[in-house]
Amino acid sequence: MHTIEAALGLVVVAIGVAAAAGRLRTPAPSLLVLVGLGIGFIPGFTALHVSPDLVTLGVLPPLLFSAAQQISLIDLRQVWRPVASLAVGLVVVTAVVVASVAHAIDPRISGAVAFTFGTVLASTDPVAVTALARELRLPARIGTLVQAESLFNDATSLVLFEVAVAAAVRGHVDAGDAVVRFVVLGAGGTAIGIVTGLLAGFGLRRASDPTAQAALALATPYVAAVAANAADVSPVTAVIVAGLMLGRRRVRSRQPAGRLLAASVYDVVVFVLENAIFAVIGLELASFLRDLPLSDRGTTIALLAAVTAALLIARAAALAVPALLPAARTSDDAHAPWRVAAIVTWAGARGVIPLAAALSIPTTTHSGAPFPHRSMLLVVATGVVVVTLVVQGTTLGPLVRRLGVMTAPADEAAERLRAQYALAIAALDHLEAVADSVEAPDAAVQQLRTELQQQAEASGQRLDQPGRASTGQSAVLRGGVLDVQAEELARLRTAGEISAATFRELQRQLDLEHARLSE
Repeated sequence: MHTIEAALGLVVVAIGVAAAAGRLRTPAPSLLVLVGLGIGFIPGFTALHVSPDLVTLGVLPPLLFSAAQQISLIDLRQVWRPVASLAVGLVVVTAVVVASVAHAIDPRISGAVAFTFGTVLASTDPVAVTALARELRLPARIGTLVQAESLFNDATSLVLFEVAVAAAVRGHVDAGDAVVRFVVLGAGGTAIGIVTGLLAGFGLRRASDPTAQAALALATPYVAAVAANAADVSPVTAVIVAGLMLGRRRVRSRQPAGRLLAASVYDVVVFVLENAIFAVIGLELASFLRDLPLSDRGTTIALLAAVTAALLIARAAALAVPALLPAARTSDDAHAPWRVAAIVTWAGARGVIPLAAALSIPTTTHSGAPFPHRSMLLVVATGVVVVTLVVQGTTLGPLVRRLGVMTAPADEAAERLRAQYALAIAALDHLEAVADSVEAPDAAVQQLRTELQQQAEASGQRLDQPGRASTGQSAVLRGGVLDVQAEELARLRTAGEISAATFRELQRQLDLEHARLSE
């Protein structure tokens, strides 16, 4: 009972801290880990020992699913090369660098154990990155690069982690078995994610009740994660792939009312879980520090400092080299490559995924002996997460503003106006085509025509574009117009003419109009 009360109290505190973070102009994740750390050191506070399964199968699925749905495949196609090199190449390099540093600082740590530790910290975290970057107006290309890398490198690092743990537990490395295991984990998770995404899309298209649609959308990431876990493949990969698939088909797979309700449900779920888990990270570090033997504390501090520095240096070097190549210097990108490299480097905070991996380090080896240095590795891994969330999290915003790598509000407004103008014109064209065939009163048609004309003229004038003559109200007629606008909005997004943020904002407006028609 005390554990339940402590968990509930933690959730309440996390919500309160997150609500206050905006007023304090401090990123919520950074503030929450500090608050969790402080609570953890309160005398008499009941330590919360979070199981890895609770994190992997209970907390992560909706957070990863939500983050994956925010990734635009259109934008992703433009940055797939750097994303692939960072999500695979940099993960492997980082794991090797961390393993080398750990073994150099403490030679007692064997190669297999050190590499296991390296895979724990090899990836940035999509939950942390999404939360830290949410208020930053990063250009679509940079935002997609940062978020996509954080999603895909998690899948890579966790698959590597499972391979490394198997080797550490056995005490030797079987290269052939490791390669096969890596492929099976990744490919199996991808296959389950595709199947889950297809089935969820089919169900969402057939479900007419908004509540059922919202429930199905919420259950989908859990189904993908549990199915992948049961099949002994990567749950993270399965959830990410399912999220990408449904995000791509979001417009056509759900009714407007269902989309609105699902978005509201996800906003609440993500807010609660995201903020609670960051507080838990601070609590876990306090708990691990209390359990750490005094004899290991000096080595732990040295290892924490060295590994944190190594992570930053390895990431900075990997991003600086491409930015200094001649091809990058002659790029027509609006921002200097070194500025982009600096932002992407500093956005590489660690978070929930490394915590889940650290908690998953087994307690014993195959021989029954305790897993070597597990307590120390848990403290260092969690400490690195806290340091990166606090230091990089609190300084990322000022760095972005200092370098000027932000989308200007005027550019965002102009893009929104262009999209609104295109939607109004498409709706007017549809109205003229069906005006004589629908059974709506002439007054209703004329009213809708006038409203659409005013919309086109208002946005067109602000864009120095001429409005189109045309113009009315009947629920059926207006619903058809909204459907046409939704299709035009999807076309604009598919063609890459508008950003994902503009698409989501205007789609929500159309969904609200649809909802008002059904009232």
